[in-house]
Amino acid sequence: MFDGYDSCSEDTSSSSSSDESEEEVAPLPSSLPIIKNNGQVYTYPDGKSGMATCEMCGMVGVRDAFYSKTKRFCSVSCSRSYSSNSKKASILARLQGKPPTKKAKVLQKQPLVAKLAAYAQYQATLQNQAKTKAAVPVEGFSWGNYINSNSFTAAPVTCFKHAPMGTCWGDIAEGVRVEVPNTDCSLPTKVFWIAGIVKLAGYNALLRYEGFENDSSLDFWCNVCGSDIHPVGWCATSGKPLVPPRTIQHKYTNWKAFLVKRLTGAKTLPPDFSQKVSESMQYPFKTSMRVEVVDKTHLCRTRVAVVESVIGGRLRLVYEESEDKTDDFWCHMYSPLIHHIGWSRSIGHRFKRSDITKKQDGHFDAPSHLFMKVKEVDAAGEWFKEGMKLEAIDPLNLSAICVATIRKVLADGYLMIGIDGSEAADGSDWFCYHATSPSIFPVGFCEINMIELTPPRGYAKLPFKWFDYLRETDSIAAPVKLFNKEVPNHGFHVGMKLEAVDLMEPRLVCVATVTRIIHRLLRIHFDGWEDEYDQWVDCESPDLYPVGWCQLTGYQLQPPAPQSSRDSQSSSSKQKKKAKSQQYKGHKKMTSLQLKEELLDGEEYSFLQGASDQESNGSASYYIKQEP
Repeated sequence: MFDGYDSCSEDTSSSSSSDESEEEVAPLPSSLPIIKNNGQVYTYPDGKSGMATCEMCGMVGVRDAFYSKTKRFCSVSCSRSYSSNSKKASILARLQGKPPTKKAKVLQKQPLVAKLAAYAQYQATLQNQAKTKAAVPVEGFSWGNYINSNSFTAAPVTCFKHAPMGTCWGDIAEGVRVEVPNTDCSLPTKVFWIAGIVKLAGYNALLRYEGFENDSSLDFWCNVCGSDIHPVGWCATSGKPLVPPRTIQHKYTNWKAFLVKRLTGAKTLPPDFSQKVSESMQYPFKTSMRVEVVDKTHLCRTRVAVVESVIGGRLRLVYEESEDKTDDFWCHMYSPLIHHIGWSRSIGHRFKRSDITKKQDGHFDAPSHLFMKVKEVDAAGEWFKEGMKLEAIDPLNLSAICVATIRKVLADGYLMIGIDGSEAADGSDWFCYHATSPSIFPVGFCEINMIELTPPRGYAKLPFKWFDYLRETDSIAAPVKLFNKEVPNHGFHVGMKLEAVDLMEPRLVCVATVTRIIHRLLRIHFDGWEDEYDQWVDCESPDLYPVGWCQLTGYQLQPPAPQSSRDSQSSSSKQKKKAKSQQYKGHKKMTSLQLKEELLDGEEYSFLQGASDQESNGSASYYIKQEP
């Protein structure tokens, strides 16, 4: 019925050419097939019009091409036939598969509907294929092969509280049994069999069919949260057949007794597991919501942006004044960079007023309760003051922790911080951190934890010493007790694999590795790229995800850079790095941990100097005051 794209625009002998009008019609874009029928132009629909089914002949076609205002029939003939005495006979003949009656031959006289239906189905197939391919990198990267071939370990889902199932993953572990499709079968219908989890890597599980024992020849990777994995017992309640794989059918004569023996005492998924997965993937932010977000061209201020799309909790925000919707910014809905409308005014933060005097139709302010709440602080007593020194992650170079200064104290515990030696004269690159942010540290933190501290640009007295610098600048260090010292039991270990946002290009989610752990601070390395692209990230950052997150949410995963790409870019990598840092494209939420400090205010402190790359979980004390 459909023989390709071109046939949709050709006139056929089955059409009634004598009724066709010679009236000219306005040209349409060449990318859309044009079909003429009785002087009317039809194009493949954009999805808004949808499809319709003829109540007379059952033909499925484009709704706009159907007859009458109600769009119930594909043609005038079907509309008349429906009310005629031939109605029952025609429907009965169609149900019985008999040749159509003379009245029903309108189907043969109207190739338009058939062609539109076929073309719509063809295009829908192409679109589905495109969506599927969009979620799979061009290089055909496979987490399963990557982990198997290198014996990697992935961070468990429980490390990511903000991710789907992060707080209700439960006891899913190796040995858990599930029911999955049996691909080792020649039956024409879809059948299932029991499989056990051999290895877990984030959401992905390496499965082995029950009965294969130590034979790994048919092991396969599958996303545990996918639609084809079910708890044991699902087939019985759903009326689905359990059929042993063809390779091992000969091993046992009584498979029922075998399964009873093997499954007694075994664990499986909770019966409501799929429901929990679905509920954990519901996101409160909706398209057309308005928020305040950091201005990526001037870090010191915020702008109004509109939620354009939501994928897995990640928001594509388009700045309100962007007419072509290309001026955008990606971040997670729990990002510290987005706030409710009116936030900037309430704390005294700089804000760029929009040239748009009123909200566009359909846009509405996001409710304030949707945003992450910061911890309340008591600024009544000893508190941060302008001019105090500290160490902070550079929002324009997330691989560096730099010498920094508090430039302004805002309300509700927020601070404006500048990086010493590289600040703009107008303060346009100051960045807003909350006092509890895991991205700011007390003086001496880097030295104690053997992290390279980036000195002010142009500072000549190297190696950098805080004691000398404070004296030369006539400054004081921010008191250690004002910093956040909480260290959660995060569960990360060095070498674990995960999917991480490149915060300098926050639309990208990449294959990554944890290479260092300092209390709650993680050093994230992007596989296949130079170390200079590493980023410091907090263990609770919403920009870190379990292996398999992209597949689960439909987001595109960036695979490790191939050797050829690394070689071709190695000569210009440093220049690119500098170019990147000129504009803040990404999230700043980089990292945290708790600190220790250097002698200040005349009091002496000795620091607890643990091993570098300390994998501490739970609260820790970083310094102790010496007794006299």
